Amino acid sequence: MAKIGRNQPCPCGSGKKHKHCCLYAAGLQQPVADQAKGLKISLLAEIEKIQQAASVKKELFHELGVFLFFSTTKGDAWLLEMTDSDALQVARESEALEVDIDENSETIELTYSHTFTVADRRLLLTSYTDKSEMHLDDAPGLRIRNAMRRIRKRYPAAMLDRVHVPG
Repeated sequence: MAKIGRNQPCPCGSGKKHKHCCLYAAGLQQPVADQAKGLKISLLAEIEKIQQAASVKKELFHELGVFLFFSTTKGDAWLLEMTDSDALQVARESEALEVDIDENSETIELTYSHTFTVADRRLLLTSYTDKSEMHLDDAPGLRIRNAMRRIRKRYPAAMLDRVHVPG
């Protein structure tokens, strides 16, 4: 059996390079536990960065895998997870909020407070608890929408589907 190179066409027939398609979805590069451990460390570091930016009321926006982070000049900061459109506020009025993260050797579990959508370049959040809705007018709606598009292009649908574990 011949080895498939990263830059060769993917054998699934998608027309993409193997590295941009099934290589990582098949888990051939790193064990899942190592990916989860690395993501946990990076996720906490990114949350701390965005909380720090919010504490000085600095606008910041960045991505980490399927996660989007932003802070506003009002001192609020949010973590958005793209695959299920989940959201979690991590800072409010320049104060860092406690983030409920649970991990084991194979998974990272976050307790999200909202779902989100972007419509007309505005971020709409819906609370899980009472289904109340709120628009964040100071959120970078256009940047969020564009990042979502990039993420969907970057990762195969099968890989995005595997981000969440039933339960």
